[in-house]
Amino acid sequence: MKKRFARVIAIGCAGAILFMSGAMPTGASSVTGLNAGICAQLSTYMTADKAEISDSGVNTVTAADVRALPAMAAAEAAETTSAENTQDAIAAGDGVVEASVETVPQDEVTEQGAELEEADSAEQAAEVEQAETVQTETVCGYTNLGIANVDTTLNVRAAADETSDIVGKMPKDSGCEILQSEGEWYQIQSGEVTGYVKAEYLLTGDAAKARAAEVMSTVATVTTETLYVREQPNTECTILSLMPMGEELQVLEDLGEWVKVDLDGDEGYVSKDYVSISSELQKAMTMTEVKYGQGVSDVRVSLVSYATQFVGNPYVWGGTSLTNGADCSGFVLSVYAKYGISLPHHAASQAGCGTKISASEAQPGDLYFYGNGKGINHVAIYIGNGQVVHASSPKTGIKISNANYRNPVCVVRILN
Repeated sequence: MKKRFARVIAIGCAGAILFMSGAMPTGASSVTGLNAGICAQLSTYMTADKAEISDSGVNTVTAADVRALPAMAAAEAAETTSAENTQDAIAAGDGVVEASVETVPQDEVTEQGAELEEADSAEQAAEVEQAETVQTETVCGYTNLGIANVDTTLNVRAAADETSDIVGKMPKDSGCEILQSEGEWYQIQSGEVTGYVKAEYLLTGDAAKARAAEVMSTVATVTTETLYVREQPNTECTILSLMPMGEELQVLEDLGEWVKVDLDGDEGYVSKDYVSISSELQKAMTMTEVKYGQGVSDVRVSLVSYATQFVGNPYVWGGTSLTNGADCSGFVLSVYAKYGISLPHHAASQAGCGTKISASEAQPGDLYFYGNGKGINHVAIYIGNGQVVHASSPKTGIKISNANYRNPVCVVRILN
């Protein structure tokens, strides 16, 4: 544009010079004639297709430039007319033109900018949150999941050595957090147990996640000091048992405001207001040394040690096998049989075979009995330190629990 303008100035100057010198043709009285006359005179005037016009600031003007001058002038005149018409239209309030040059209020622009900024920030926050979720993905509460891949139980040892003490047992398909790897061993944590297991007996990675999806169960954890387990899903029916805070119950069915739970093989109902529901894997069971009271006989020590070695083995209704499966009374029957004591295969009947004592008097080897509101329906062996061992349910098998995990009906002493 600057070049073109400069050339026009140069031609104009040349025309002025010619006009003042009287060298213009006689027919150049109109504007068109003047332009044509200038062009004709310049074309004649210039030698070798160029003229030096030093005052114009342009060193070279070609004949082609001069010949194109009329068309350039006509185009510029059209542009000027168009611009003037546009300004007139704007001044006249032409709606089409106004729409094309409409001014957006500053506060609206600011508001839109703020909205865009907010949307961008929200999107970025969502991306960060998604990335963090991927990084901290957990399965049943475990970030580095391991699952016991055994037929019965997996020993958890105090050190990465097969000769070290057993500090716990992981039932089949129970879960753990893998803390670190040490050669052929993994250090793990599961429930209250921290120790070492052989790596060959633990599923990890995608295999562990796949197994977890198959075997995880829904658990209701008590969140109140004492929870009533009822016979029906309402507050007007019989109370089957009392559960302390932190106790876990297997969920059989979610009924909305109530949850149907397993109560050592029986069904009960708890209010959802007083439990938290989650997906869980079985945990390792502690084998912490039992603290015995003064005067406890060697028979009681031996009986408890014998009974706890079957922790993690299966529950089978009507069964009496300590390895292949037993129900609650079948488990007690078989443990006592080892010490020459014969008991019936029925929890309520076993309660009548000894002397009733208070819970404060209980010693390892005594029996705790639990009921469902209608009578005794479960039995466990007291092992000391406020704990019992029992064949709990098909889902959990033989396990160790707090003696007051349910409200005991009575405590009976059979060993004298």
